[in-house]
Amino acid sequence: MKISRDELLEIINESISAPSACNLQSWHFVIVDTPEGKKKLHDFLMPFNYPQVDTAPATIMVFGNTKSYLKYRDLWNGMVEEKKVTPEARDAAVNTFLPLYEKADRQMLVADAMVDASLVAMQLMLVAREHGYETNPMAGYDASKAAAEFGLDPEQYIPVMAISIGKPDPSEVVPDTVRYDVKDVTEFA
Repeated sequence: MKISRDELLEIINESISAPSACNLQSWHFVIVDTPEGKKKLHDFLMPFNYPQVDTAPATIMVFGNTKSYLKYRDLWNGMVEEKKVTPEARDAAVNTFLPLYEKADRQMLVADAMVDASLVAMQLMLVAREHGYETNPMAGYDASKAAAEFGLDPEQYIPVMAISIGKPDPSEVVPDTVRYDVKDVTEFA
């Protein structure tokens, strides 16, 4: 089976309404749907992930963008142009949040990008299901190679996960998983 690039872009477009810290939208996607792209995935994914990559019509690499704040002012200017916010609201947001990111250390920028990209990744998996597909998120890979393999700056783009998307083989029985009891993973304070 194949998923059209138009539909893959539609899935991404529906996903990027996910919440993000200060509306930075610190995410970036690489859609892998060619044999050449799948070979690149093989170069840094762990071998136990090869079957998902090889059988799915597409795998989407979700990256966190540690420099998304560089476009923050443009984002807010666009919101003013579209009359979604006033110039005063833009100035308040930009003057409040932009300096925090401009002065932030790398650890904070990476942590923020990881949270934003994780939120959009979960939303992407839910949107894919609405389109009639199933997904398989994967984190087994050499993170130091992922961005460069696709020509991205590894200092700016942090790999968060790979998500294979497609339709499951109806003849394959997938066992139910066991989850920890809610009381073992939850506390009240």
